Amino acid sequence: MESKEEQAKIKTHPDEGDMRAVVRNVLQEFMELEKKKTEPAYKAELLEERKRRELLEQRLNMLADENRRTRERAEEAEKNAAIHAELQKLGVAKLDLAFKAVKDDIVRGEEGNLLARTGNGDLSVRDYLKQFIHENPELLPARIVGASGSTTGQRPPTPGPGIDLDKIKPGMDPEEMERVRNEISRIAQQSWRGN
Repeated sequence: MESKEEQAKIKTHPDEGDMRAVVRNVLQEFMELEKKKTEPAYKAELLEERKRRELLEQRLNMLADENRRTRERAEEAEKNAAIHAELQKLGVAKLDLAFKAVKDDIVRGEEGNLLARTGNGDLSVRDYLKQFIHENPELLPARIVGASGSTTGQRPPTPGPGIDLDKIKPGMDPEEMERVRNEISRIAQQSWRGN
């Protein structure tokens, strides 16, 4: 039999199974403490990452919207330029008036080409504009009326010597100032008549 000393020795020294349990408990407590220490840092880092991601997503959405708007403006400018060019080819004199009248009827088709939506279906831009001009001849330049025996309007007198712009200044001779005014008026009238 074992002596009392040996029994006391056994009681004071836990066996191997108990020792493992103690070490395991200590390690678990240590890991939990370390986790609690580092967890706020991880949470703060995750929160910061989330904020950065949301800001990037907002910026990306803004850029996508800006890109879409820019593309729409470019398509609209291209459409307007095509309409203006076609109106010029057809000889329209009142371009702005004709453009304002037809621009809303012309749209971009599924294939990217320009079409005019009418009650009779879709037409090409050229055909639509020809039809529009045929229905609105007042947009074309005025025809020169005249026949044999008719007299043309009198030509304005030919100008005298030109005006030197460097000589126009405050305090200049009143007679010279009057001559400059008359010459400017004559040129403006010629431009207005289309001469």
